[in-house]
Amino acid sequence: MKFSEMPYERPDLEALKGQVSTLTDRLKAANSYAEAKAVFLERDQESRRLDTLATLAQVRNTIDTRDKFYDAEVKFWNAALPELEEYEQAWKLAMLQSPFRKEFEAEYGNLMFLNTEIALKTFSPEIVPQLQQENDLTQEYQKLIASAQVPFEGKTYTLSQMTPFQNDADDTRRLAAWKAVGGWFKEHQADLDRIYDQLTHLRDEMGRKLGYENYIPLGYYRMGRNCYTKEDVEQFRGAVRKYLVPLADRVYRVQAQRLGVEYPLSYADAALKFRSGNPKPQGSPDDIIAQGKKFYDELSPETSEFFRAMLDGELMDVLSTEGKAGGGYCTGLLDYRVPFIFANFNGTQGDVDVITHEAGHAFAAWMNRDRVPSSYIWPGMEACEVHSMSMEFMAWPWTEGFFGPDARKYRYTHLAGALTFIPYGTLVDHFQHEVYAHPDMTPAQRHAKWKELQGVYMPWMRLDGDIPFFSEGEAWQRQMHIYESPFYYIDYCLAQTVALQIWALLQRDHKLAWEKYMAYTRQGGSCTFTELLKNAALDSPFDEKCLRSVCEAASAWLDNYDLSGIQ
Repeated sequence: MKFSEMPYERPDLEALKGQVSTLTDRLKAANSYAEAKAVFLERDQESRRLDTLATLAQVRNTIDTRDKFYDAEVKFWNAALPELEEYEQAWKLAMLQSPFRKEFEAEYGNLMFLNTEIALKTFSPEIVPQLQQENDLTQEYQKLIASAQVPFEGKTYTLSQMTPFQNDADDTRRLAAWKAVGGWFKEHQADLDRIYDQLTHLRDEMGRKLGYENYIPLGYYRMGRNCYTKEDVEQFRGAVRKYLVPLADRVYRVQAQRLGVEYPLSYADAALKFRSGNPKPQGSPDDIIAQGKKFYDELSPETSEFFRAMLDGELMDVLSTEGKAGGGYCTGLLDYRVPFIFANFNGTQGDVDVITHEAGHAFAAWMNRDRVPSSYIWPGMEACEVHSMSMEFMAWPWTEGFFGPDARKYRYTHLAGALTFIPYGTLVDHFQHEVYAHPDMTPAQRHAKWKELQGVYMPWMRLDGDIPFFSEGEAWQRQMHIYESPFYYIDYCLAQTVALQIWALLQRDHKLAWEKYMAYTRQGGSCTFTELLKNAALDSPFDEKCLRSVCEAASAWLDNYDLSGIQ
């Protein structure tokens, strides 16, 4: 079934509550494992249906945030899901207390029970009002960003549509674009500060109501962290400062020399990688998708079947249009056993990354679409990002088809970008820990903290300048994850470290790299992040030698890469 043909109808909330309660009672009353398993499978099917309806509403709302019908439906789900959580928790508790738990573990493994124990730590009926307010505030932020109309050169553009101008090779035009974007954010500073201030206090209140010192423990539980701790993340951040920040700094020093600009760099100059311009994909969006099809057809039989299904089902919405939410994501429509990709093509190399990165997520979901329970389709968020970031590197042999004469530029900027991203992502994580450890900070104090930490993790960025939004420590407000998914962003950094392992292996043995990638991917969400890595013979990013070794390999590659003839 094509995406446009998938029916949507708002469910009856009270009927849903009754249904979950009935299934919970039947599970408790089961006299045999066969009876309990039958109820469990029925509940899994109902969960798939409910998740599919909520996802359809969310996706169609992000495709056009001006659509009043789906805007109302998202508001319904914002209120309904927290109310349903009380009934979900009763089901989870019944599963944990089932006399047939050993039989369930023998057939389905222990992970679903481990994750359930964590989930039970994230909710109480007492916090339902806060959860509903949180949903409304994140939707308000999303709509604000999607509504942006940035005046530039006599026209108006969305934030996504401004990206090509912010990467323009002409210094004057590029700086003007950054000023225009910074001006829009500055104009909406009061709303951006208010929304985040309210979110911070709401989340802190939820954490305290559940018995925690602040939001941080609750944030980790909500992210489903089941195999590493806050202390492990702190250790990883230390390794980033030790190994990656110096390497990334060297990358930007070379870039400043290549461009003939002052170091540290302004935001506008940091965006330009080559004086002749950043790598651009060749052809139209249709050409990029066609090259994506060629890539997946030739990579493996499994990827070929997957990408053809995505095209046949119209399961990608990638053009940047007015009213469309910003960013990109991959999600799943569980009832139909298919993933869906949302993106905003804007004529930059990020368009190709959508076909590799988001499709990497989608491929992993496709490979595991029949898993039971459905929670085993996707692993934790950090584990999911390994699929996508590694798939980006898998596409290197097909780079000429995507970028033509800019292929050499792309390979260099892709690896350099992966290395320089990790310090930024780690900065986002460190900043959020500071925010939720000190929830009573004023907006001005939060901006000052970002500016302070940026000096630690991104010393190549100039902390002054003539664009107040960027020079006054407010640039974090562009990062939607900070508003919508606290503590998510470090997942990208952990995954990028693993993906760089795959990249290093690809330089020596493409076949072995693909085998390890598939060994990792085929496990779906059946194991914890660290177990998935161990089973695929990959190093954990929490082991300092992992980051050290990938930095050594990447440094050598960058030093020896041929950029002759490219300015």
